[in-house]
Amino acid sequence: MKEFLIELRQMNDQMNLGQQALSEWLSQSKIVTSVSRIPGDASNRKYFRIEALGKSFILMKMESFADQKDSLPFVVVARHLLGFGIDVPKILDLDAERGLILLEDLGDITLLRQLQEVSTPDAERHLYEKVIDSLVKFQVFASPRPGDSSIDAFKLRFDYEKLMWEVDFTIEHLYKSYLKRVLSDQAQSAIRDGFSEICAFLAEQPTTLTHRDFHSRNVMISGSVGEEGARFVMIDFQDARMGPQQYDLASLLKDSYYQLEESQVTGLVDYYIARFEAASGMEIDRAHFTRVFDLMSVQRNFKAIGSFSSFMNRRGDPSYLKYIGNTFENIRKTLLKYPRYSQLREALFFNYYF
Repeated sequence: MKEFLIELRQMNDQMNLGQQALSEWLSQSKIVTSVSRIPGDASNRKYFRIEALGKSFILMKMESFADQKDSLPFVVVARHLLGFGIDVPKILDLDAERGLILLEDLGDITLLRQLQEVSTPDAERHLYEKVIDSLVKFQVFASPRPGDSSIDAFKLRFDYEKLMWEVDFTIEHLYKSYLKRVLSDQAQSAIRDGFSEICAFLAEQPTTLTHRDFHSRNVMISGSVGEEGARFVMIDFQDARMGPQQYDLASLLKDSYYQLEESQVTGLVDYYIARFEAASGMEIDRAHFTRVFDLMSVQRNFKAIGSFSSFMNRRGDPSYLKYIGNTFENIRKTLLKYPRYSQLREALFFNYYF
């Protein structure tokens, strides 16, 4: 293993020189047999599958983090979660100077990919129940105890200012920069006033540790579903912070990438409540929980639309624009349940669709 790690650093240096240099190096390596780029997330990180020593590994490549080393948020949060038995990718090695993190290979099957194969609502529900089991474990065990500030994620919170910053981010990137809309004063007031009330309500809620980006593309399934040993593994958790208990559940069940029937969502919220009550010993007011869940999903979906638009505005990457319509439908259907926010709904959709 030690020789492999030395070669891994040499391989990275050749990779920086270009494909020809890497190919020449690979032809001479006695340990590394292949390197292939694999799709990553929406960040600037790059991912490679390395075949070596008869095994497969994932190399995550980013900017140097020599100034942070073991205090890099990804490393800190990963070790924190592993300490509580939360299933996340195991870190095998890291090189802060070169910006490298070597991870176990979990394969290529995300929850989203696995959902393509479901043929019944029961099979769909079974998958989501497994993921919700992991989420409950994450919230109950990895959240801080009173006075615990052992990791920076515990010191960060979705407060009113943060939630409204995300709202303004979407107004700027979707309406103004991407759609080139000139919002009327009335429309801007309707949007900001409506979201201001929602965000103030959300900021008042009790908090747990949140993954912050918990959706169908950020859960890996390793092993065969239904067989003993199958793993549902959280990835892309480095931006974790404190937030409402409903934050990650809303992100999962009101997903931009996969649309669940409303009856399925309702059943899965019931499942979550039962599992959380059993694990925590706390009793949940279902009516209040559902209201927070709904309004959290509206804010979370609106924030996601801002991110999708910003990828186009800042990087010229249009690949996420196709998810905006689905995400807006999540918001529209949810706000229809709350006549109090009719002006917000009308302003959002008039300036998007018309």
